[in-house]
Amino acid sequence: MSVLSVLDPAVTVAHAVVSAIAHVLPTALAIVLFVLAVRLCLHPLARAAARGEKARSKLAPKVAELNKKHRNSPEKAREALAELYRKEQVSPFAGCLPMLVQIPFFSVMYRLFTTPNDLLDHTLFGVPLGLHVGNAHGAGQFAVFGLLYAGLAAVGYVNYRRARRAAAAAQTTPQPGAALLPYLSFASVLFAVLVPAAAGLYLLTTSVWSASERAWLYRGTNQAPAAALAL
Repeated sequence: MSVLSVLDPAVTVAHAVVSAIAHVLPTALAIVLFVLAVRLCLHPLARAAARGEKARSKLAPKVAELNKKHRNSPEKAREALAELYRKEQVSPFAGCLPMLVQIPFFSVMYRLFTTPNDLLDHTLFGVPLGLHVGNAHGAGQFAVFGLLYAGLAAVGYVNYRRARRAAAAAQTTPQPGAALLPYLSFASVLFAVLVPAAAGLYLLTTSVWSASERAWLYRGTNQAPAAALAL
């Protein structure tokens, strides 16, 4: 039994909502609209995360200065940092909790679009929503998967460039492994190859939303969120 089976009651509700929309619109479009509706409901959490990230970013120079000042005394460094965060009324984990709260929602959608159900019997331009690319046949089906992957790669490239700019603005000295982090923007493309077309459509929809949302919330800055959920 999957660990995610504890989410089955929520998955049942989500399935009912998508099915209701699919009675009026094509199922693929119903999935897109459902994902957009969920992301819209979660937008206040994203705004809270952005506020937390910006607050921590403003304190970053002072944090670096204190760490340098007390580099030989970890205990004093911890005390000084705690006092700084208390004085500025900023949590060192600001921005993290709202992102973590979103994980159950994304897990529900992931399970809905990867667990066999009647929604996956419908098609996207002739491709069954429950079909994996490994089982595709014919130029038409491969073309649909190719478009999904190309869309994810395009969004990944946008995120990659933003992550590179943010890293260049935030770091004066390279950190071990930091150069590889921007390439994680393309992880959704690799993940999409492992899941059915419905989950790929979900990934593309939520990735486009995430990229647009980040561009809006962090407009005018080179800052990027520490973690971006596009599950």
